Amino acid sequence: MTIKDQPDTLLRHRPFVLFWLARFAVTASYQMLIVAVAWQLYALTGDPFDLGLIGLIQFIPAMLLFLVVGHVTDRYQRRLVLLSCQIIEGVAAATLLVAVIAGATSRELILCVAFILGIARAFEVTAMQIMVPGLVPLPLVPRAVAGSATANQAAVITGPALGGFLYAAGPTVVYGVCLVLFAAAALLTLMIRMERSALSREPMTLATFFAGFAFIRRNPVVFGVISLDLFVVLLGGVTALLPVFARDVFAAGPWALGLLRAAPGVGALTMALVLTRWPIEYKAGKMMFAAVAGYGLSTALFALSNNFIIALASLAALGASDMVSVVIRMTLVQLGTPDEVRGRVTAVNGLFIGASNQLGEFRAGAMASLIGAVPAVLVGSVGTLIITLIWTRLFPPLWHADRMDEERA
Repeated sequence: MTIKDQPDTLLRHRPFVLFWLARFAVTASYQMLIVAVAWQLYALTGDPFDLGLIGLIQFIPAMLLFLVVGHVTDRYQRRLVLLSCQIIEGVAAATLLVAVIAGATSRELILCVAFILGIARAFEVTAMQIMVPGLVPLPLVPRAVAGSATANQAAVITGPALGGFLYAAGPTVVYGVCLVLFAAAALLTLMIRMERSALSREPMTLATFFAGFAFIRRNPVVFGVISLDLFVVLLGGVTALLPVFARDVFAAGPWALGLLRAAPGVGALTMALVLTRWPIEYKAGKMMFAAVAGYGLSTALFALSNNFIIALASLAALGASDMVSVVIRMTLVQLGTPDEVRGRVTAVNGLFIGASNQLGEFRAGAMASLIGAVPAVLVGSVGTLIITLIWTRLFPPLWHADRMDEERA
């Protein structure tokens, strides 16, 4: 068999390989940064409400800018948008590094940096998602979505764990490594050349400004998957409370926080590798609802666990369930959306993701300050299961969705 006759793979497409490496570098750096910032802020104030406040402050830019994000990523080169975000994140890491060296770290400075990171991430998350279909031929897009997820989850594993262990040597070490990784990501992004890209040339009107909302409203499958993720993670997210579990429930240090933050990534990466090799071909809707239910059950098990090993296993199962949902959702959204409006649709999706993550962290922190961390997580897990049941009734087309490539625009 000649090279030409061999089956096409993701590794044969240089733009995707460069993108994979850049996504790993920038996500690992961001995860390290968040672990260090969360531990440093909790050490300063000792208030779990502040941990939730980090999530809320990062969500505010995403909420205010999501329409701008959609238009920018549809009208301008997505590679340059991504590069700009990585530079801003590098500046944020450098600011924290200088502040620690100068002894000027404060609650207010940390929250300001979180706001800047929120601005960069608002554009970065959307740009990374919509770049994937332009990096490989269309038949490889479902595998590319799963492959891109492996980069994200590998970084989610290594980033928090490395950040937690490096923090033992001091926050300057963590922030310095983050700065280097952001620079490496920017260099890799500069080298990417898109295989396929169609920028929007529509005039700026009110209709085009809200085209993302209009498209989602007309498509019950896309609307169903986006809104389900919003409410499930809003209720079931546990990330913001992991410093509380590490220090107060398990009586451990930052190394334990790093492991807890990394555990969902272990499960997610394992599942992403499985889906890259054996993608979901049938009963996509039912598989997604089953995965979301597994997410809720894993969250409940974590809340009820008094053993550190069982807690890690629960978080790993949570990550694996979430990865199935993520791959199905992102494939349905990307393949089901025309390229000329993909940025605006993905920006709306990004707003929902931001709401579920950042507002979910705020919900968890605020509830934990009132009733305690363990009850807050347990209540959220029950809410997740209830939402899953309701959505099977509200969105029958999503429940009956079979092959993901049938939704191709």
